[in-house]
Amino acid sequence: MQQAARTKIDAGGVSFVVQHELWDGNLQDHSDQGVVILVEANDTTLLRFNCFDIEKSYVYGPDSKNRLCRMDPTVDGNPIMWSVKQIRENLTTMLTEAGYEDVAGSVNMDEVKGALGEVEACARETYANGRNTVKHNRGHDIFEAGNIRFGLELRKQAGGDGGLAIHVLADLAGTPGRTYCEETELLAFDCFRDAPHYHYGPRNKNHRIFWDRTLVPDTLEWTLNRFKNKDLKNMIERAGYPGIAADIDQDLIDSIMPSLEAKARELQPGAEVEVMDGPATPNLVPR
Repeated sequence: MQQAARTKIDAGGVSFVVQHELWDGNLQDHSDQGVVILVEANDTTLLRFNCFDIEKSYVYGPDSKNRLCRMDPTVDGNPIMWSVKQIRENLTTMLTEAGYEDVAGSVNMDEVKGALGEVEACARETYANGRNTVKHNRGHDIFEAGNIRFGLELRKQAGGDGGLAIHVLADLAGTPGRTYCEETELLAFDCFRDAPHYHYGPRNKNHRIFWDRTLVPDTLEWTLNRFKNKDLKNMIERAGYPGIAADIDQDLIDSIMPSLEAKARELQPGAEVEVMDGPATPNLVPR
């Protein structure tokens, strides 16, 4: 789990901690990211509010009873707003339920309410500005397929891991060929040797899933099968681009697959290659 810097706000005998977290599929519970609001006292986390893209929940006593409850986004609305409202109206009751009656009895709610504006503003700013996104290179071998294109790139990370990356790209704004046309990466498949993973919307949601190598020993084969088995439409929609997904032309994708697959297998280093030759290939923008 990647965790950004914590902002701590003390008020009324407790502390509120706001932080951004990035969860990776198969490393954490699921792929997600967003803001966490913690209520702490005496070096103990008493309550936790998960205000993520997908995970919208709260936890009584994460360091003790660890009872998780779900928000209902259909009726509860924005999770940050909802969490701050519960703290304002129900903090002492929630602390008691979490097993911290002594803290609940000593909280100064006037001071807490006075600090919640700062807590909410910090949470909203962190949600907007703390999001982990990445801008990869587009690849050096490009295969056009209607409204999308595939870019193949042999990547090497600074730590030595690397392998073939397949980028799924589309023009989202402007007319192709014009200077203001914006090419965006919709999906990325990093078929690396040590930590292979793929991204939904690297520049948008950036939800990452690390393959389970026990069930997916050949990540390139798995990736190519997604293209062949008509999974791209649903994956692009999940990445946050339903308009692009609606215009996918599977016949065009099928027509380029033989040449794309041949080039991908030519580029992908064998499992016996421990360290790829050459310098690291950094992202265009690191996050």
